[in-house]
Parts: sequence; structure tokens; C-alpha cells
Amino acid sequence: MTKTDSDELTATQLTEFAPYLMNRIVHRYNQTAQVAMSERGITTPKMRVLAALASQGDLTVNELTVFAVSEQSTMSRTLDQMEKSGLVVRKTGDQDSRVRHVSITESGLALYRSIWPDMLKAEAELFAGLDKKKKTAFLNTLNQILLNIRVNKF
Repeated sequence: MTKTDSDELTATQLTEFAPYLMNRIVHRYNQTAQVAMSERGITTPKMRVLAALASQGDLTVNELTVFAVSEQSTMSRTLDQMEKSGLVVRKTGDQDSRVRHVSITESGLALYRSIWPDMLKAEAELFAGLDKKKKTAFLNTLNQILLNIRVNKF
């Protein structure tokens, strides 16, 4: 089989491929943010859980997997560890005993609040050199993309 010009992946094509760029950006952000988290003995998945619960309130485990960007099996292990550390509590649903609701504890909220300024600082580095109008337009674009591809109601 002969390759054509359209089959070749060039550096320019890669830098114009949005998923590639988003992955590189998120990876770099996570590496920067990991410093602040590791100083406080927390991992990225745990920080995502704390952020989701702090911003959204109590969530079911299924909702939490979406907001915290995690697989169900990883979420279960993460929540086991976080509950043991006193950062979250899980309760059985009132309507359905199979549903587990997760709440952030005072200790979890305090930890979240101690790390969040570092997360904001790392985010600010992403937008260095961009004015507020460009940042807002970018965030609006990302939210529209999320609406386009989401499979959940939230």
C-alpha cells in the first residue's frame, strides 16, 4: 500500500489537532498542580473529587465519576481511601439503597481550600499573555465543545 500526502502526519497537522493540544495542556497543568498536591499528601484523582464535591455539593458515585473525570473502579478505590482519611463520607440513598451519595467533610473542605489557590495560580499560568476577553471566549468555546460531546445530563 502506498502512502499519499493525506496519509502523512506532519508536525503542523499535529499542532492543529485539538485533542492532542488539549491533552498536552492538561498534562502540563497536572504536572504543575501535582507539586502543591503532593506537598499536602493528595493525588490528582482525590483533588478532583474534593473540587467536584466542594463546587457541586453532595453527588452520587456515578455523578462523581463524571465530574471528577474518573472510571468507576478507580473512583471506588479513591473513595475508600478518602473515607478512611476522613475527607468524604458515603451514605446510602433514601430512595434506592443501591445508590451511594458522597459528601465532603469539614476536613476535606479545609484541604480543598488549602490547595485551591495553588490550582488557580497554575491555571493563571495557562492564560498568561491573554486578556480577559480571550480567556472568556476560550472558556465559552470549551463549554460548547463539552455540550457537543457529553453523554450525561450534567
